[in-house]
Amino acid sequence: MTLTNRDIVELTAWRRKLHQQPEISNEEEKTASEVIGFLANTRPDKVLSGLGGHGVAAIYESGQAGPTVMFRSELDALPIHELSGVEHSSLVPGKSHMCGHDGHTAILAALGRQLGRERPARGRVVLMFQPAEETGNGAAGVVADPRFGEIAPDYAFSLHNLPGVPFGEVRVKAGVVNCASRGMRIVLEGKTAHSSMPETGVSPMIAVSQLMPALPALGRGTFADDDFSMVTVTHALMGEAVFGIAPGQAQVWATLRTRRDDRMAELIAAAEALATKIAGEHYLSVRCDYHEIFVASVNAPDAVRHLEQALDEEGVARGEEDLPMRASEDFGLFGHSAASAMFFLGAGERHPALHNPDYDFPDDLIPIGSRIFMRTARNLLG
Repeated sequence: MTLTNRDIVELTAWRRKLHQQPEISNEEEKTASEVIGFLANTRPDKVLSGLGGHGVAAIYESGQAGPTVMFRSELDALPIHELSGVEHSSLVPGKSHMCGHDGHTAILAALGRQLGRERPARGRVVLMFQPAEETGNGAAGVVADPRFGEIAPDYAFSLHNLPGVPFGEVRVKAGVVNCASRGMRIVLEGKTAHSSMPETGVSPMIAVSQLMPALPALGRGTFADDDFSMVTVTHALMGEAVFGIAPGQAQVWATLRTRRDDRMAELIAAAEALATKIAGEHYLSVRCDYHEIFVASVNAPDAVRHLEQALDEEGVARGEEDLPMRASEDFGLFGHSAASAMFFLGAGERHPALHNPDYDFPDDLIPIGSRIFMRTARNLLG
């Protein structure tokens, strides 16, 4: 169940190759091809490609009856210009692996190497390399793909590296670990006018000025509360960038965030009612649409028990501090059809934060993450 020194060297070099060639959400075609090529000599029994976009599933069969255990990583990078200064920095301007998905992918590839040498005693293992995690449509696309029925996992596991946590320590717990969230775009329509005669138009200016503080005021509770909700205004746009036209159109963008999926429905209704009310008061039409939709990520107690057993057997320190998180993760969707759990693997207390331009995945996490996954697989499947 251990990687050789040569494995670690090759996996590290491959991770850095992926790091140099980042592809953002829904554009991961070359990254998917890299995964398929790297796993070829592990002889998976079946490979499904193009899942939900550019997703790849490598399936390792035992030939014996038993559960299907899925391990998931992400393929996509971020639209961030890298400033880490490492030798293997991104070669693509404005795009980089500032969330560590290249490292998560290398951990799953390490698992593939081990499964290539020794299949599970029963059941099967699926390595799911998922696209478009950052935009929230990746897991949804994979689950909606008719071929996902060929996988139908009984258990689903994932990890995410976490700066701020001591290196190699794990944070895991049952219940909610990541919030539900979605981007809400409010579009207000009035009527433009010459800037010398603004009274002849219908301007959204006052409506925007009212919406921007009123939307965050919809949030309630502290993050410790199960009913917690939060609204963050992220962007506003009004009229044209000229001096001669009084504006007739505007947009307000906000992120809605809750700990529970049912609370999200209530928050959406409240935000739409607020937008409709304010728009009506100023004789504006209004429409709302939604983007980057993430359901709450909820760890199943049974799946967590299997992870905790593996962590204890591998001598990996664990705790529940820092959980749940306000941030979202689209792994939660897999939990709607499987017993699922995600854990968070410490990248170091002083390591640059995720999504920062100076971040780089710590390569020494590759053997640690793969050990945890492999022990989990062996305990479930023998």
